[in-house]
Amino acid sequence: MASKLSKVNLNDYKPLREVIFDTLREAIITGELKPGERLMEVKLAEKMGVSRTPVREAIRMLELEGLVDMLPRKGAHVAELSVKDIMDVLEVRASMDSLATRLAAERITDEEIKELRQIQAQFVNYANKDNLHGTIKKDVEFHELIYRASRNDRLLQIANNLREQVQRFRVIYLKDYSSPKNLIKEHEDICDAISARNFDQAQACAQTHINNQEKVIIKAIKNLK
Repeated sequence: MASKLSKVNLNDYKPLREVIFDTLREAIITGELKPGERLMEVKLAEKMGVSRTPVREAIRMLELEGLVDMLPRKGAHVAELSVKDIMDVLEVRASMDSLATRLAAERITDEEIKELRQIQAQFVNYANKDNLHGTIKKDVEFHELIYRASRNDRLLQIANNLREQVQRFRVIYLKDYSSPKNLIKEHEDICDAISARNFDQAQACAQTHINNQEKVIIKAIKNLK
């Protein structure tokens, strides 16, 4: 995967600090900037071809999102991933995903089922080719469509609030999953249950999916220690 921390492309419609913020956030989420890594304004500014001021402002924005910690006398560091953090987020996400999938099985349209199948086919293609970037993209689209199909705006809003933390974990489990076949099978089971409008089965499949994510993520985090 190409480095995100190269010269940034200026965007006429975005303040520079937001361009830097998006760049650094993506680098943290994908693991290019690793947990605990120090964020040195001077070096980051040099890499991205900008001054220190927008870098400093972007780091403060990342701190507000919980992706960066400011440590006394040590400066800014990428926030560590603890098992407790993971458990907290995944407990919330497990309940939300189960509910969203159950509601989607009840409320999804035939056209959305077709779209879900198309996304899953693309997901399978990327996963079998070990294309992490493509796999992540299609995994996001797969789950976002399920949330939209739930027709519950509040549920979707809460999911969006957790987006960055979930995305950080998503990269870990997709990168460390022992076999794409298992992941593909879990998605297929969810698709089949939703398509059959089997509410209970859809909910159970979603719960199995996130339980397996939890095991993979916790193992990966412990291996980083």
